Amino acid sequence: MRALGIDYGLRRIGLALSDPTGTIASPLETLVRRAGKRPPITKLETIAREGNVEHLVVGLPLDLDGSENEWCAEVRSVGERLAGRLSVEVSFVDERLTSVAAERAVRALGLPKRKREDKRRIDAAAAQLILQAWLDRRTVSS
Repeated sequence: MRALGIDYGLRRIGLALSDPTGTIASPLETLVRRAGKRPPITKLETIAREGNVEHLVVGLPLDLDGSENEWCAEVRSVGERLAGRLSVEVSFVDERLTSVAAERAVRALGLPKRKREDKRRIDAAAAQLILQAWLDRRTVSS
């Protein structure tokens, strides 16, 4: 089962895709959002259909104390709308601190500074961490 991981942000949307067995997550791409524009649901739908996605995993930006905030409502809305258009299930995963972990992982790759600090690369890596965490939990509970 292929799953699409989504790190949904104000400026960028990081994406990751699982392998067909639903075991390994890989960074896919990062969509850049334009201020004041609607969420790119159609673009996300196209990417999901091209990847034969059967499940969505969306990072939920909880507050540090674990409570939901206004942005969580927007993220849930986009995730549920996309899942409805694709007729697939959606899971929301706590994404606290994944951007920090993704930034550290990208820096550890030894890339030139310009590539290491590319926010798009970091957002795709954050989506990969979100998706991999969900895949790992799913495997353990099976």
